[in-house]
Amino acid sequence: MKKAANSRLMFWSVELLIVAALIWVCTQISFLFSPIGVFLSTIFIPLLLSGVLFYLLNPVVKLLEKIRWKKFYVNRTGAVAIVFLLLIGILVAGGVWLIPRLVNQVSTLVGSIPDFAKSSEAVLAKLMKHPLLQNVDFSKYLNQIQSAFAKYAEGFMSGLTTGIGAVIGTVTTVTVTAITVPVMLFYMLKDGERFMPAVQRWLPAKHADQTVELLSRMNQTIARYVGGQIVECLFVGTFTAIGYMLFGLKYALLLGVFSGLCNLIPYVGPYIGILPALIVAFTISTNMVLYVVIVVVVVQQVDGNLVYPNIIGRSLQIHPLTIIIILLAAGNIAGLMGMILAIPLYAVVKTMVQYLYNIWQLDHSEPEPAEKTPKLSRKD
Repeated sequence: MKKAANSRLMFWSVELLIVAALIWVCTQISFLFSPIGVFLSTIFIPLLLSGVLFYLLNPVVKLLEKIRWKKFYVNRTGAVAIVFLLLIGILVAGGVWLIPRLVNQVSTLVGSIPDFAKSSEAVLAKLMKHPLLQNVDFSKYLNQIQSAFAKYAEGFMSGLTTGIGAVIGTVTTVTVTAITVPVMLFYMLKDGERFMPAVQRWLPAKHADQTVELLSRMNQTIARYVGGQIVECLFVGTFTAIGYMLFGLKYALLLGVFSGLCNLIPYVGPYIGILPALIVAFTISTNMVLYVVIVVVVVQQVDGNLVYPNIIGRSLQIHPLTIIIILLAAGNIAGLMGMILAIPLYAVVKTMVQYLYNIWQLDHSEPEPAEKTPKLSRKD
């Protein structure tokens, strides 16, 4: 027994030494992996956008394939073509109506930054006259606000003059992404149904069914999360913008779109999305701040109690404390993109671990002993 324990200790010691040696060797030859890193970083954004659009549009393609009328039917390629035409029409219509308005509101917002400082001073001056706040010294806070707006305006203007190279690089990246995403999306939608059978053919017969089932569960988890998040963002952005418009808040469309995009980040997103609206409302009046809070609270309550449970439901089964810890870690590691991708990645890993653990339990569970049937004697 002691010899077996010593042999296991020796085995794991050697294994750890080998792993440490491999890590050290990889750090010394990191230049060999830099082309791989560049390649992955280049295709990451197009692949991510194509994957999101695939999970969003694949149910529509499947629905079109079910259309039957006498001898007429829609095959996979025809369904993908119809979906592409509809997507192009939606993008063109949205671009013609939405983008000019957003650009106009962004330019107006940037040009109104100095006015925000003056409006903030006026609102603070009214607050200082309140009996409860007369003994509070707001002068240093006013100076901080003025210096902050001045620094922001100076940094923005210097960025416009010195960031021409960055702008050109961004335009190039956006152009390449706009060209590659439709091509990748077309083949994903057209040949996506062939992925599982192809994987099953390459796997050993013993584990083929289990692997395909695991991939199917992971695929369902991602599809449910992606579709639910898109619907949530559209709901929150649309109704937040409508609420802001009803109360007469400036830049309502821009602030609603920003709030919808921030809703991609679980738990933290609504608080980030409301901050610009509160700043704009604060420059108008204290009543407008209250209206903004009311709009966001109502929209988030409807989203949390009706939209989210019916679309995503309890499929992820992740505790809120776990989500907060994941978001903190992912934000420090990979920034905003990490916070957006951390939850679905964790849900997929959790699904995989649970499935493998269930398979392991089934393989190691002892079969129940069969009931012994009494043998019949010749007399019986």
